[in-house]
Amino acid sequence: MAKLYFSYSTMNAGKSTLLLQASYNYRERGMRTVLFIAAFDDRGGAGRVASRIGLDCEAHTFRREDDLFSIFETLQAEGEIACAFVDEAQFLTEAQVWQLARVADRLSIPVMTYGLRTDFRGQLFPGSQTLLAIADELREVRTICHCGRKATMVVRMDDQGDVIREGAQVEVGGNEKYVSYCRRHWDDVMSPGAAE
Repeated sequence: MAKLYFSYSTMNAGKSTLLLQASYNYRERGMRTVLFIAAFDDRGGAGRVASRIGLDCEAHTFRREDDLFSIFETLQAEGEIACAFVDEAQFLTEAQVWQLARVADRLSIPVMTYGLRTDFRGQLFPGSQTLLAIADELREVRTICHCGRKATMVVRMDDQGDVIREGAQVEVGGNEKYVSYCRRHWDDVMSPGAAE
């Protein structure tokens, strides 16, 4: 039975690298995979999933208004899909996460999603919240804080290197805008005086 998976972490943990490696493993065995990424995320080029270590692959794009179940029905009519991969899954809407669950449940296509759990304010992204609630399997991809502890939070920086504490939840930018921290050091940075 196909499942919906959510692999989550903070920035710079290697989620896209894992996605690309998993897709490659299927393709190496002659199996078809389809990759998706948010349309507005063009850091690796429009319609490309790219990793910091230089791997990349062509991908379909999704927008907030897209019905992913219908898209997968069309793609499956073109040939069997062994596995579907979605990068930057935090940008999915709640409805789209349910559509991906239906892809697994009704079209029998395993769906592997990868994304951030929380934003720079420590708030869940809508797509991540729904994935945490309904995914069949959750997998944490670990990275570390400068202190050596597991990083679970991220801080957004401005162009001068100052911490941003308010603003839009979504700002697609380079990796230099984000720093991963453990909860304690995130709290120290985001709530000056909390450590006193």
